[in-house]
Amino acid sequence: MAESDWDTVTAAQAKSKQAILAAQRRGEDVETSKKWAVDQNKQHSITKNTAKLDRETEEQHHDRVTLEVGKVIQQGRQSKGLTQKDLATKINEKPQVIADYESGRAIPNNQVLGKIERAIGLKLRGKDVGKPIEKGPRAK
Repeated sequence: MAESDWDTVTAAQAKSKQAILAAQRRGEDVETSKKWAVDQNKQHSITKNTAKLDRETEEQHHDRVTLEVGKVIQQGRQSKGLTQKDLATKINEKPQVIADYESGRAIPNNQVLGKIERAIGLKLRGKDVGKPIEKGPRAK
């Protein structure tokens, strides 16, 4: 009985068609399974939901800085007599970052907004956008 179990296992694990047919002729149990898309490059396979995924990615977008915030940054910078480059140097950012924030193209970053707020002295976040920052005692 041990030999027939061994034959069943080896026949089931056989890879060639001839070995499978020979095992079937002997009356052994043979389990076969067909693998889907074995020879295809899976990187280029097309699924039914491709159009749905395309629509989803087009509809999703990052929030941008509002034009109101951009105008407040620009007015605050000009009131201090700073150019975009000067403000960028003062807060250790690139001049393009300031240009993006002023034009409304930037994705808001709280660290950058905080630096700009302190540099120009105006609030850029919350309800009080454009109002002066109140300087009070700092907690230690």
